[in-house]
Amino acid sequence: MPIETYHIPALLKESINGLDIKPEGIYADVTFGGGGHSRAIMSALGPEGRLYGFDQDIDAQANSINDSRFTFVYSNFRFLRNFMLYYGVEHLDGIMADLGVSFHHFDSPDRGFSFRADGPLDMRMNRNATLTAAKIIDEYTVDQLTQLFRLYGELRQSRQIAQTIEKARRQAPITSTARLLDVIRPCIDPKHEKKELAQVFQALRIEVNDEMDALRQFLEQALLTLKPGGRLCVITYHSLEDRLVKNFMRSGNFDGKIETDFYGRSLAPFRLLTSKPVSPGQDEVDRNPRSRSAKLRIAQRSEKI
Repeated sequence: MPIETYHIPALLKESINGLDIKPEGIYADVTFGGGGHSRAIMSALGPEGRLYGFDQDIDAQANSINDSRFTFVYSNFRFLRNFMLYYGVEHLDGIMADLGVSFHHFDSPDRGFSFRADGPLDMRMNRNATLTAAKIIDEYTVDQLTQLFRLYGELRQSRQIAQTIEKARRQAPITSTARLLDVIRPCIDPKHEKKELAQVFQALRIEVNDEMDALRQFLEQALLTLKPGGRLCVITYHSLEDRLVKNFMRSGNFDGKIETDFYGRSLAPFRLLTSKPVSPGQDEVDRNPRSRSAKLRIAQRSEKI
């Protein structure tokens, strides 16, 4: 599959500048996808530099970089630390994470990520995983579905959607995106149809792939793996993940509470390099409309580990 159709990386220049790449450094792109960010990192590395590209979707391996300095790691980024130690790497100079869903996933009906085309209710990033969106729709209780749509979709009519699904699945299984749309459309505000449908699908995708727990584990391991002065660049696309990233970069924990020593000095393990997230300019949004919600945050590991 041609790389240009797999994904267009958001905030590419800003991300590479944020990493402050050292030619001899060791880096990880933990969301390899189409390899856009990775190729830009590789172009800044010297002969001694190294890059590890992580992706849990085996489809991404087709985009792997044919270069002795690059290693493709078929894994979720929640296992960053384990794989770095496996490859004999104790610390990294920089880590790049773009949390957006690849165009490849949205544009492949058979993966079930989008409501714009009919396909199976799958939504697995890792096809070896057992939990699918169809399984959630079929097996979760009304209370579980309500919590899911409220927490991950931030939908005010979460219970109505859950009750409508429960009633419909008793009549016939809900196994396709088209069938799900038919079932929930009466619950959707016609004035905000695209937004609310996207929120429903977002909530299911987050649950299927355990995205929030995976992000928490990744951030904790990034903290352990970055060397003093190392950079962490993370691009988020919705408020749930952005809040986690912001709090963790600010304080080293997910509550955002900065701990201090006896003298009141901050013990935060990162120094924020972006007081506010970096967003795409209008030119980039015009070229790549899917980048419009991207937010880049950059932090530097403190000198003490």
